[in-house]
Amino acid sequence: AIHLHATPDDDEANPAAILAEPGLFDAVVIGFARREQGLLVAPGNPLGLSGLASAVTQQARFARRQAGAGAQLLLNSLVEREALPATAMVLTEGICATGQDLALAIRTGRADCGIASRAIASAFGLDFLPLVWEHVDLVMRRRTYFEPATQMLLGWMRGTAMAARARELGGYDLSRSGAVRLNR
Repeated sequence: AIHLHATPDDDEANPAAILAEPGLFDAVVIGFARREQGLLVAPGNPLGLSGLASAVTQQARFARRQAGAGAQLLLNSLVEREALPATAMVLTEGICATGQDLALAIRTGRADCGIASRAIASAFGLDFLPLVWEHVDLVMRRRTYFEPATQMLLGWMRGTAMAARARELGGYDLSRSGAVRLNR
């Protein structure tokens, strides 16, 4: 699964990345879901943050993900898009390996904010300031698309169980789930 970000057109970032790789000449990009990503903050938003710019201006401590993680790529893209000085950001010590680790850093007071999904914020009882919707896509070789296991997965993705789980988690849009976004 991939969820990449490009400035300014995030909707096509995943297919564009695959097209840019000459070795992926028979790749298929399948829509899995769109998910809402935003700034996670402590319950009640004690710093009164309104978005990324206010977090930088107020010197909020950012929890961060490892280089190359989708959430970190998103943060980098948003900082660039909003023309914020990355050097003005206050970063916490250490790297959060997962969105759950990032949420825990905020929940325990080691950080004031960080980028993750609405579902993660909800699971950890954190407030959520929405920033963007991102595509989460599956990438595979064309021949893999036709394998029985892949077809079973695609059937499940279009079914009621996945839709129910997405509603339960919140912050997911499955309207393009299973759709071919690129057939190279």
